[in-house]
Amino acid sequence: MYETYYGLSAKPFQLRPDPHFFFGSKGHKRAMAYLEYGLSQGEGFIVITGEVGAGKTTLVRNLLNKIPTDQIVAAHIVNTSLDPEDTLRMVVSSFGLPYEGASKAELLNRLEQFLRGVDRQGKRALLVIDEAQNLNARTVEELRMLSNFQTDERSLLQTFLLGQPEFRATLHSPGMQQLRQRVIASYHLGPMDAQETRAYVEHRLATVGWNGDPAFDDGAYAAIFGYSGGIPRKTNTLMDRVLLMGYLEEMHAFGETDINTVVRDIAEEYQLPEVMGTPDAGALPQGELRTVDTRVGDRRAASVEVLDERMMRLEKSIVSVLSILKKIVATPQGAAAQHVDNQE
Repeated sequence: MYETYYGLSAKPFQLRPDPHFFFGSKGHKRAMAYLEYGLSQGEGFIVITGEVGAGKTTLVRNLLNKIPTDQIVAAHIVNTSLDPEDTLRMVVSSFGLPYEGASKAELLNRLEQFLRGVDRQGKRALLVIDEAQNLNARTVEELRMLSNFQTDERSLLQTFLLGQPEFRATLHSPGMQQLRQRVIASYHLGPMDAQETRAYVEHRLATVGWNGDPAFDDGAYAAIFGYSGGIPRKTNTLMDRVLLMGYLEEMHAFGETDINTVVRDIAEEYQLPEVMGTPDAGALPQGELRTVDTRVGDRRAASVEVLDERMMRLEKSIVSVLSILKKIVATPQGAAAQHVDNQE
């Protein structure tokens, strides 16, 4: 892969959230400050929202890495497309407690006894809920009820809620008044600006040993920001492809044109192919026309993360084949074999 070609110790722009690459933009520093403040309070809810790929999960994992394990017992839940009782089971399971075959009353009792045990040890329990936008109102209320576990002096459970902007609508809906009263801090994580995006790219490269190869001029950085809009995940997707192109075409410097070439390639890959033999709109009954339109809309709503993962697997296969071909062509045996083939 391109890591060896550019002398890097690892892939700098992987899509997987990794606190090792945490970059403290202005927004991320403020969000981290809110999380740390909330942690110091030891009670209530902290809410962090942000666009898809804004870095919320990386933010939380960075925080969890800094938490002293002898003071705080933390559980992190990512799968939130669950009903209230399944969510309760997930909470119980995340704290390492048995949950199979237990009734709701048994689950609540186990969780309460666990939380009281944690408190007696002089520790605190922290529950982190990622992808909170998937929670329905009943599930959010179930989580709020868990905050009722407390002693005479303090709460036994503190909860961080992280989600996309639409979670704010859930939070401000009429039935969420009791939850809002327990939110001690809330912050919306916005995108990075152009200068921060450049610093972000250089930070991730430097983290894996970048020494200036490859180089990017001002136009390249402007194009990177123009595509990503300051969203870390989009920046990672683009830069991974840029470095892959650089490896395949043996490039050590990138300008605006080079970045835009990759941007066009990505756009073409995500463009839906035209369906062969699609009937003319006028030949379809109105109901059938609406059905076709709905299907197209559903296809456009396909998960970007799944597509990225598939593309990464495809790229790895292509790069492996190209690497083998390069070695064959570069060796004298390969050259001799080609010469014999040409004579035949």
